[in-house]
Amino acid sequence: MNQKILRLAVPNIVSNITVPLLGLVDLALVGHLDSEIYIGAIAIGGVIFNFIYWGFSFLRMSTTGFTAQAYGEKNTVETITILARALLLVAIVSVLILLFQAPIAWASFKIIGGSPEVESLAKTYFSIRVWGAPAALSLFVFNGWFLGMQNARIPMIVAISVNVINILLSAFFVFVLHMNSSGVALGTAISQYAGLLIAAIFFFKHYRHLTVFVSRKGIMDLKVLTRFFKVNTDIFIRTFCIIAVFTFFTSKSASMNNTILAVNSLLIQLLLFFSFFIDGFAFAGEALTGKYIGARKLTELKKVVKLLFYWGAALALGFTLLYLPGVSLILRILTSQTEVIESARPFLPWIVLVPIASFASFIWDGIYIGATASRAMRNTLLISTFAVFAPVYYFLAPLWGNHALWLGMLLFMLFRGLVQTILYKKAILKPLL
Repeated sequence: MNQKILRLAVPNIVSNITVPLLGLVDLALVGHLDSEIYIGAIAIGGVIFNFIYWGFSFLRMSTTGFTAQAYGEKNTVETITILARALLLVAIVSVLILLFQAPIAWASFKIIGGSPEVESLAKTYFSIRVWGAPAALSLFVFNGWFLGMQNARIPMIVAISVNVINILLSAFFVFVLHMNSSGVALGTAISQYAGLLIAAIFFFKHYRHLTVFVSRKGIMDLKVLTRFFKVNTDIFIRTFCIIAVFTFFTSKSASMNNTILAVNSLLIQLLLFFSFFIDGFAFAGEALTGKYIGARKLTELKKVVKLLFYWGAALALGFTLLYLPGVSLILRILTSQTEVIESARPFLPWIVLVPIASFASFIWDGIYIGATASRAMRNTLLISTFAVFAPVYYFLAPLWGNHALWLGMLLFMLFRGLVQTILYKKAILKPLL
């Protein structure tokens, strides 16, 4: 079983690790320019796209869960129909995003705020990068579908290709064409279309034979569509809570001052670095949980869950030991702004605590997604957001300031794992008994 987990987890770790590395490279590119406002512009612009992409990340999650279950059932027709159904939804969503990009930008900047200099740069960043949205959302679906088909190698190749192209283009636009944060946005948009092309090539090379099973009747099956939208709605609400927490985090950082915004933007990358890394095992959990639920193999499911937590705990301990002595060095690599580095020192202990406090929430997310146990996921995030994060911040902010923001984030992660542990037997095991 460990071999099956690693066969899926390792390629996903490689895929996922390129995402935070890209974020770090983007920040490093602008972090060595002549002002901290470029870091803030990337951070605020990035938050808007986190809102958009995380908001529609249910497309990847539900596609993986449904596909893995159909794969476990050996239902070939449904596996390819799930892909067609999800891509049709992406097409509709993409048109709406492009049509309403102006009001999306206006509302986003009203909520997030920031200094006039940072906001001006962030608006330009948004207006360029938004044109990559159709490709980015399509990649969500393709990568989720490949993983549901128990194939983690193709998403790995696509992710590496996208991020290498992105880094090269962004560096060229920033340092050769002197486009600062706008160059990063353009590099990202172009690379997303390159990634979509690569994913399509792999699909037609390995899965073209499945396209004969696609039909309008299958895509529009009312019973299946009802469950499809119910699960996606629950996952959207769950994801919206995560977006709300991270958006609030950046917004409150920006409202303090540009230095704190830069500090928190850099430190949050270390949280994301760990999260994308452990998500390699969470993604393996999605594929294997869905597969064994579809095949009705309860013993194998329980074994997968147990082993995933062993791997998650070991990884969390490793990152804690890495961050404990090394976080100051990482900051110096990311930016040459002395004021930002010095201002970050009081907040470094929070980053050291993040891996241990949060690993269970990520592992459980993968298991719940594979099981399409969307209602339990939704309720978990509603509790963690509104009964934990928000009260902690508002009660302690007057005394602790930025420390209250970090404590709220830490407890938000911790309680997600605790609540999902409590709900596990009822939400996942009981329906199989």
